[in-house]
Amino acid sequence: MLLGSELRKYREARGLTRGEAGHFIRGSESKISRMELGRVGFKVRDVEDLLKLYGVTDKDRVQTMVKLARDSKKPGWWQEYGDALPNWFQVYVGLEEAATRIRVYEAQFVPGMLQTEDYARAVIRAGRPISEELLEDRVAVRMRRQRHIDDDATGCKLWAIIDEAAVRRPVGGPDNTEVMRGQLERLIELSERRNVTVQIVPFSVGAHAAEAGSFTILRYPDFGLSDIIYLEQLTGSVCLDRRTEIDAYTMAMERLSVMAEQPNNTTEILKSMIDDLV
Repeated sequence: MLLGSELRKYREARGLTRGEAGHFIRGSESKISRMELGRVGFKVRDVEDLLKLYGVTDKDRVQTMVKLARDSKKPGWWQEYGDALPNWFQVYVGLEEAATRIRVYEAQFVPGMLQTEDYARAVIRAGRPISEELLEDRVAVRMRRQRHIDDDATGCKLWAIIDEAAVRRPVGGPDNTEVMRGQLERLIELSERRNVTVQIVPFSVGAHAAEAGSFTILRYPDFGLSDIIYLEQLTGSVCLDRRTEIDAYTMAMERLSVMAEQPNNTTEILKSMIDDLV
């Protein structure tokens, strides 16, 4: 998806149709469409030919794109879970794994990258009915994703802005406070890491910049590629990468960071919420 998104932007900047691009690489409009949507593997030769057609001559940029094409052939760890994950979410996990900066606003639940195993299990179980085997596979995937911010080698930084409703919602049931206690304690622990920033948007701010709901901004500075905005829906997801879209969501995130409580207040806020649990 990351490579396909870049190729689409180059094609559009050149004013070429998918059909014209497909003809140039001895393919079809459908093939270009699948490449741009990340639904097919990439051949290095095709990528090199398309970059020539699109007028991309910068050697570093070409090398980056070719490396992405080669890496796209390597199976990701998430593919081991097969049918446990819908195809659209597998695409997202691949994008998340490549990101070195992740900014997320979450209105309903604690972000998946910060969830405890018990909290994740309760959230997933509350959704559409699934088998216990499938549920446990999805919990395992959520826990495995967290290694991306646990592993110092990735250099990934996470900035999470969470609505107060999300950290007060009694996931696990109002009579089982241990799930929420464990989750809030986990948030305190993570917020004290150097590569993790957590802010809470209090009820007192009223209406705010994220009226459209939760979203994630994925950044790839190590590759010199543009950001991707990820929006999740009940049965699918949308990835946005046009400049106007990126700017709109980035501005919303910036406004949220100002309206939210400052990061150095997060521990105190969460400890107060733990004290409120009965």
